[in-house]
Amino acid sequence: MLVDKVPPFAYVFGKIKYEMLFVCVLGFIIHYTTESLDPYLPEMPLTIATFLGTAISVLLSFKMSQSYDRWWEARKIWGAIVNDSRSYVLQMQAFLHNPALKPQIKTMAYRQIAWNYVLGRSLRGLAPLEDCENLLSPEDIAQLDIHTNKVLGILQQNVKQISELHKQGEISDFTHVQFNNIFIRFSDNMGMAERINNTVFPTTYRLYLHFTIYLFVVILSIGLNNVKLVYEIPLLLVVSMVFFLLEKTAYHMQDPFRNRPSDTNMTTIARNIEINIRQMLGEKCVPKPLERDSFYSL
Repeated sequence: MLVDKVPPFAYVFGKIKYEMLFVCVLGFIIHYTTESLDPYLPEMPLTIATFLGTAISVLLSFKMSQSYDRWWEARKIWGAIVNDSRSYVLQMQAFLHNPALKPQIKTMAYRQIAWNYVLGRSLRGLAPLEDCENLLSPEDIAQLDIHTNKVLGILQQNVKQISELHKQGEISDFTHVQFNNIFIRFSDNMGMAERINNTVFPTTYRLYLHFTIYLFVVILSIGLNNVKLVYEIPLLLVVSMVFFLLEKTAYHMQDPFRNRPSDTNMTTIARNIEINIRQMLGEKCVPKPLERDSFYSL
């Protein structure tokens, strides 16, 4: 996720460099074409370009709003995961009074830490169980081999262990219901994140918008046929750059789990949850928060 540091110019320009190159070439072609065909071309008033530019602004505003809604919903989902992860460990410590159950509390707490990392890696399309050997037992990892959805498999392991404690009389019916409620919330948050990740923003909308911006460049270039080339090309680049940057920003925000600098900082959030849980377990050796040495956090 982008943080409160100014992104480097190379990163910003790199997102639109091909569009700017195309606009530059398009500007040269239209300028020399209109010069040679000027006697045969009708006059192109700048009001047409102004009208089209206004229409593009409205379309970009709509797309930016929809993309931000998706991005903000993703951040709210992970905010709920933070709260529920802490509450889950607190409930185990509050309801499981038998000192002999401390190893089981630690096992289930470590599974929850792993669950957060695995969920983030799965949403980003990375190897889900990578670097989880110190959080999951070999038996747990072996059981997950049959699961296509590793995140769901880890959640099921904790559900089964809580159910066993209920059968053994270690927790009451009421306490069992409380644990089931928090497991349901974990499942709901996982499902909402997967829904966002698997729902494609209409591709045709972006293509039409992209085409309309190029159409705007063409009409504006024709309308500026009496302006010297040395002024026309920079003007085309500056005006189109604003539209393309907004369009690219909306495009990246619409997919908040695609392993880009603009996505939700799930690794950083999972690390903070791990620190909180380890400290609640009374551990002295806890990992440090991930440092933001760049303009975005993982």
